[in-house]
Amino acid sequence: MSPLTDTVRRHETPEGIRLELRLAGPVVRACAWSIDMLIRAILYGLVSGIFAFFGGVGTSVMLIMFFLIEWFYPVVFELYNGASPGKKAMGLVVMQDNGTPVTFSSSLIRNLLRAADFLPFLYAAGLLSMLMSRNFQRLGDLAAGTLVVYRETDQARVKLAAAEVRRPPVDLSVDEQWELIRFAERCPQLSQERQIELATSLYPITGKQGSAAVTEILGYAAWLTRGNR
Repeated sequence: MSPLTDTVRRHETPEGIRLELRLAGPVVRACAWSIDMLIRAILYGLVSGIFAFFGGVGTSVMLIMFFLIEWFYPVVFELYNGASPGKKAMGLVVMQDNGTPVTFSSSLIRNLLRAADFLPFLYAAGLLSMLMSRNFQRLGDLAAGTLVVYRETDQARVKLAAAEVRRPPVDLSVDEQWELIRFAERCPQLSQERQIELATSLYPITGKQGSAAVTEILGYAAWLTRGNR
C-alpha cells in the first residue's frame, strides 16, 4: 500500500515489541473537537451562572476559570487517560510519535499552540497542516512530537493449536518468530492443504515435509509463546 494512503504507522520498541498506530484523520478529530467544545460551553455556562452574583470579585474568578478551562481542560484529561472526553468518545488517544504515553510538556505545547492552528480562522492553519502531513499532525502536534491515533481495543487472546513444545533448531529473528506464531494462530482457519504448503516452505529449518512440517512449526510456536523454556 502506498505510504500516502496507508494510515498505519509501525514502531518497534527496543524490547522488540512491534506497535501499530492507526492515525486519526481530520473528520474524526473534528467530531471529537465538537464534543469537547460542547462540554466546555456547558462548563462556561455553569461558571458564569455561579460567579455572576459576586460582583467584581466574581468576574475576576470567572475569567480565571475560563482561562483554565480553555487551555488546561484537554491537558488534564490527556495526562489522565490519554484523551479528552471528546477524543475518548470517538475512540482516539494522544501519544508521543514513538508510541509512548503523552508527557506533560508535550500535552501543554500541543494545546497552547491551538492558537496558531486556529489562524486565520476556524482552525484553517491546523487543517492545512494535517492535510500536508503524512501523520495528520497539526502545528501543535508537529511542535510537541505527538500523534492522535485510534485507541486499541482489547482483543481476546488467540489460543494456539495443541502441540508438543519443541525448541527451534536455529536462532530466529524477531520477524521470524512473529511469523511462526502468526502461522500457528491462523492454522484453524486454513485448509490442511494450505497448512502443508506453508509449512513445507520452511523445510530448510524444520527438515520435514507434509503434515510433519505443520506439527513441527506448531511445536516451535508453542515454545516461543511459553517463555522459551
